[in-house]
Amino acid sequence: MLETLPPLSSLHAFVLVAETGSLAAAAERLNVTQPAVSKRIRVLEAHLGVALVRRGANALCLTEQGKGYAAALASAFAGIRDATAALDVRGAGPLRVRAYTTWALRWLIPRLSRFRERHPGLEVEVTTSIAPVDFARDPVDAAIRNSGPPPAPGAERLHAMSVAPFAAPALARGMKLQGLKGMTLLGSLVRPQDWGIWAAATGTTLASTPLLFESTSLAIEAAIGGLGAVIVPPLLVAEDTRRRRLAPLARGEVATGDHYWLVLPPGPVRPEALAFRAWLREEIAAEGA
Repeated sequence: MLETLPPLSSLHAFVLVAETGSLAAAAERLNVTQPAVSKRIRVLEAHLGVALVRRGANALCLTEQGKGYAAALASAFAGIRDATAALDVRGAGPLRVRAYTTWALRWLIPRLSRFRERHPGLEVEVTTSIAPVDFARDPVDAAIRNSGPPPAPGAERLHAMSVAPFAAPALARGMKLQGLKGMTLLGSLVRPQDWGIWAAATGTTLASTPLLFESTSLAIEAAIGGLGAVIVPPLLVAEDTRRRRLAPLARGEVATGDHYWLVLPPGPVRPEALAFRAWLREEIAAEGA
């Protein structure tokens, strides 16, 4: 008997289009372009020989056959997720954590030795990305996201996202005489709005457009090297401040309205991921104390 299953990527794209009602939303979930999703749907329709979606000028809807097929596929994908979650994962390798580069480098990794002391033998694999995590596709057990509202149902808030300006001590001393005027402002492409948020909250006029780096980590290193003043969450440069590699340029910090969130997969979660969540809670509580 010939294999008649359509491409799995096309099936997954169709299920997400049916679930979200939007090519754009499905593309965001899959971390691909909208035309790529549209192409997968066309490939699926060509394979089946039936029309699954009806495309209008400003809208997209499922055909009657598409509705029935989507319902059956949604049930099938749910079964796959449940079967995967039910696997015995005690020997499934390291705990896989995805986080933002700067948070991973400057907050998580310096503390990981304490987690390993608590859980000897459990390896932690840290990867970095700013892309949304798809637990059905990505080999990830826990993710750290940054946003205002919760990025997913059940997400747990870790840190409030507040920012303040810092610079190398020599530049900081000069600022006492002339303020930020003439100083290069450093930020990141990931959060280009933070200088504006801080300036609006403090009544400060920014005399120049910030120089934006690919990541906040690079901006911090540039500030340590004396290039200018960086806007950053104080918790990410606490050690640099303690070692006098950076100095604060203002009292207090300004809330951005965003937070760091811990996101775990829907359904059953690896015991190791639950242990990681408990440890994060303890570390953050101790930090606050």
